[in-house]
Amino acid sequence: MAAIGGALGEERAAEAAALRNLRRFRSRILFIVLALAGLGVLAIWCTSVGAANIGMQKVVSILAHKMGAPLPADLKASEVTVVTHLRLPRIATAVLGGAALGVSGTVMQGVTRNPLVSPYTLGVSAAAAFGASLAIIVGFGEMAGGQWVIVTAAFACALLSAALVFGAGLRVGTAPETVILTGIALMYLFVAGTATIQFLATEEQLASVVHWTFGSLTRAGWLAVIVMAVISLVSWPFLFRHAWSLNAMASGGDDFARSLGVPVERVRFSVCFVAVLLTSTVISFTGVIGFVGLVAPHMARIIIGTDHRLLLPFSGIVGAWLLLAADLAGRVLVAPTVLPVGITVAYLGVPIFLHLVLRSRQREIA
Repeated sequence: MAAIGGALGEERAAEAAALRNLRRFRSRILFIVLALAGLGVLAIWCTSVGAANIGMQKVVSILAHKMGAPLPADLKASEVTVVTHLRLPRIATAVLGGAALGVSGTVMQGVTRNPLVSPYTLGVSAAAAFGASLAIIVGFGEMAGGQWVIVTAAFACALLSAALVFGAGLRVGTAPETVILTGIALMYLFVAGTATIQFLATEEQLASVVHWTFGSLTRAGWLAVIVMAVISLVSWPFLFRHAWSLNAMASGGDDFARSLGVPVERVRFSVCFVAVLLTSTVISFTGVIGFVGLVAPHMARIIIGTDHRLLLPFSGIVGAWLLLAADLAGRVLVAPTVLPVGITVAYLGVPIFLHLVLRSRQREIA
């Protein structure tokens, strides 16, 4: 009887624990939904901020008009143009770019089990900067349509760096150490190449190269938004489908994941490639925007936990929040001068990140 009672007690305890986990999971889903709604409100507010005084109500009216609603009589054509062709592409680029960098950083940290890894660890950012610098010094930036040549060169070099890393991994094994060390070596190589180009460039070319490497959303346009949106819509479902595999690899390592039936090498190669594709697409249009892909996953992990079913979407939301808020700060702090978002994102994100880290450590000690 005592044994039966003990078994019943353990079963009830297990059921209670499962119920608590389910409630916790649902509450975190609700939190993610609220964060997403807050991101939408922030995006609309950021659209209303600028040299032209256009309030949130007018922005909402313009958005409703684009969806088929009649345009209010008090709206000027110039206001519609400013919102539609200048501000909305910039805001959409910030949201899509920040989300892509946040998700990519989470994937890279998960498959390598290294919290210091970011999408740029594979040398992607350095390679993109080299490609863009090469296109600028050749003279494409001064040609009609030359901006797209620069974008294409940056994207191609970023993918080339990833291909070299993955090629080395396929030759000697896709262990995390191999991926990281190969990526770091290629990063230094492309940094040296970019420095050589800067040394040989004229003053005008050097200014263009440096401005590109700062990272900026001023080059954003609707075509860039469409390209990023298409790549994101294709990539995100694929990454979310591998959330369980990422959980196994991040929590227990390769051997533990293999014991659960996860094809480790194939998963690591495929999710890393998709993460690099996302990152390369973003930085080819915006330039090098650091920090987001490294810190957004940490911030999301502190807030939402380590389950990649929740961590992946929330990392994207945190990345979008960071980049959107950083762009707003860059447009407001020293107006009318606009600071590049690649600079302001560090000023904004570092204090928030340090606050979350210190608070989480205090909770662990308590």
